[in-house]
Amino acid sequence: MGIISLEKADHLFWLGRYTERVFTTLHTFFHYFDTMLDEDEAAYRKLCEKLSIPMVYEDREHFINTYLFSENDPNSLLSNMLRAFDNAVVLRDELSNTTLSYIQMALDCIHNAVGEKSLVYELQPVEDYLFAFWGCLDDNVEDEECRNIIKCGKYLERLDLYMRLDYSYGQIEKEFNKFLNRLHKVRIGYNLSEVSKLTEIINLGEDWKSRYWEALQALSLVMR
Repeated sequence: MGIISLEKADHLFWLGRYTERVFTTLHTFFHYFDTMLDEDEAAYRKLCEKLSIPMVYEDREHFINTYLFSENDPNSLLSNMLRAFDNAVVLRDELSNTTLSYIQMALDCIHNAVGEKSLVYELQPVEDYLFAFWGCLDDNVEDEECRNIIKCGKYLERLDLYMRLDYSYGQIEKEFNKFLNRLHKVRIGYNLSEVSKLTEIINLGEDWKSRYWEALQALSLVMR
């Protein structure tokens, strides 16, 4: 196993974060999309509040088109997929062309969905391509350190999103344990005091929500 440079470790970590961000936020969007169509046109406001996204959207249609497809909105699905792709391209030699191709196909899928009426049908393959990407990591990326850094970013992002999106405590605890498992295997610096604080909060069980903002802050500082 070779020594991974700080720059390369950063690309690996953020590749994990951005692919997970696209996956989970898209999955969540599907739920809110149904609610916006059938029950409450302004349901997107609640989603934005949970994800701490500035309310820059004029109405439902503006939200859907901008949040999914705008390159100028840093919170959009497309923007995050582009960031994932940019990190993946730099890592072509580590990932292999086959693994990288699934990132490319996910990005192409988002581009091709612009203007389509059946958004859920058109965007569903993005989730499938990201599943395939993660599966290829285990088969095609020989360096265990590379895999662990990507998954460290993936599980940190998932934990952050699950906390914000009101997932059950059982799911949050499960993802926290996955994150810790990967964190202890990587040879990159992290903030031990913030990890300890986060562990203390998660160990509160269902009462972790009494320290909700403290938990999110600790997560944001773990890798700094």
